[in-house]
Amino acid sequence: MSRSFSRAELESFRDAEVPDLLGGPDDPSVRLLFVGINPGLWTAATQTHFAHPGNRFYPALLRGGVITAPVDAAAGMGEEDRARFRARGIGITNLVRRATAKASELTTEELRAGGAARAERARDGREPRSGVRRGRPRRRAAVGAAVREALSRAGRRARWRRCAARSPRGR
Repeated sequence: MSRSFSRAELESFRDAEVPDLLGGPDDPSVRLLFVGINPGLWTAATQTHFAHPGNRFYPALLRGGVITAPVDAAAGMGEEDRARFRARGIGITNLVRRATAKASELTTEELRAGGAARAERARDGREPRSGVRRGRPRRRAAVGAAVREALSRAGRRARWRRCAARSPRGR
């Protein structure tokens, strides 16, 4: 069941960090790593990535068959939800760990540092925050146009392939 927060409650989570959702030593290696720009305040409040009630991330994963059970992220992922992600080799991380109301609040320096750290972890095969060398994910997906724009703004060049699928709302 989704919960709600007052503006003041959400503001209390500004600059909080949200841990990456990654497997441990006994879980399968991450095969698909979703990379967001940074946690929003709702994400920080629930400690669940992409948690805002209007976010279509989890419904899209379910509809696309990436996950097999619905996730009510706005209420906060339970350990069972997290275990299902890890068991399927799915991970979630961010370029910048600091929670803000809008990604535009991040500095170019934060984005550059986050992009450089992300690239270094990918190069040496470490999964973010786990510290365990277990090989690179087979696929990394930048979630949303904001990540692509942030990487471009930070001076990173990357090959981007636009996803052919469109959301039900045509966005």
